[in-house]
Amino acid sequence: MSERQIPRWSELKPLLRPRPVELDGTRRRLSRAHTIADLRQLARRRTPKAPFDYTDGAAEEEISLRRARQAFRQVEFHPAVLRDVSAVDPSAEILGARSALPFAFAPTGFTRMMQHEGERAVSRVAERVGIPFSLSTMGTTSIEDVASTAPNARKWFQLYLWKDREASEDLVNRALASGYDTLILTVDTPVAGARHRDARNGLTIPPALSARTFVDGVLHPAWSFNLLTTEPLSFASLSSWDGTVAELINTMFDPTVTFADLEWLRELWPHKLVVKGVQSTTDARDVVAAGADAVVLSNHGGRQLDRAPTPLKLLPRVVDELQGRAEILLDTGILSGADIIAAVANGASGCLIGRAFLYGLMAGGERGVDRAVEILSSEITRTMQLLGVSRITDLTPEHVTLPA
Repeated sequence: MSERQIPRWSELKPLLRPRPVELDGTRRRLSRAHTIADLRQLARRRTPKAPFDYTDGAAEEEISLRRARQAFRQVEFHPAVLRDVSAVDPSAEILGARSALPFAFAPTGFTRMMQHEGERAVSRVAERVGIPFSLSTMGTTSIEDVASTAPNARKWFQLYLWKDREASEDLVNRALASGYDTLILTVDTPVAGARHRDARNGLTIPPALSARTFVDGVLHPAWSFNLLTTEPLSFASLSSWDGTVAELINTMFDPTVTFADLEWLRELWPHKLVVKGVQSTTDARDVVAAGADAVVLSNHGGRQLDRAPTPLKLLPRVVDELQGRAEILLDTGILSGADIIAAVANGASGCLIGRAFLYGLMAGGERGVDRAVEILSSEITRTMQLLGVSRITDLTPEHVTLPA
């Protein structure tokens, strides 16, 4: 039996290492976030219910989103041992240029509604890190303002084709004149998906003041103060709108879009053209035949058709179908660097992340987006090292078993 003794101060003193007091609340808050899930919890506490749910939610029963996340959880990695992984290069070639990490910031609408710094903050992070930034047609910062905010960032413009083709063409020409190098045509929104969280929350653009939203704003004073004391929240590519998101989509977007419109865009746009929202091998083949340089396997983050195909499960079939004729990107359900590695190992050039950086933005503005990238970058690097891989190009399907 061990003999007990009272520890001496000289023995206790080296163990007492109190953390220095951090007076900067944002830095203190973000330092406690070690995963994207942590950022999500911070975002939920700092953002009123309607804008948080707009980011966090999906269509109908949200089955598509749950399935996408479950597919990533079911991935099985197969590490190779006794490999030199002292130096790891996580950069990737995406659409003809090098990206410091194998992902880009996805286009997101109404970004300044989530947090007042909005697209400007996200584009500045993209510029510093060296990854592409995508601006949405439904963005709350103009094409030109993003270009001036982050002049050296690699900028992509995402296009929804409107019923007014002249207005759509004007957006394309403005993006071209402002130095955007890639055009992304989103094709999975002929009508709005049924996003029940938004309907229940009474979400409108701009937000409408009701008794419920007033109380929610009072409970989130920083968000409310920033919304009320910065430039009015509006669409940068629309003169004005006052209604729900679904009403906007059904009023402005064109449900008659066909492959002829894709061919028209191919003639109009001289740089890389990407089609986002592809959900079958047949459509992947056909959009490439019509001139697309790349496809994004995406079900719109589960926000359009519920029970849609899961992009990660679709990926190997599209890789076999295209046989290198076009690049493949992937989104939906990505919340960790390991998720990105799983997609790249199975043939994706890279991924688009949306919710992951929006959680960071809501949690801490530009610094929160930086933190989201830091988390994903460390997870990507660590996963590569544990797999025995030092370069992104060394990843193969042998490293990853996807769910059936």
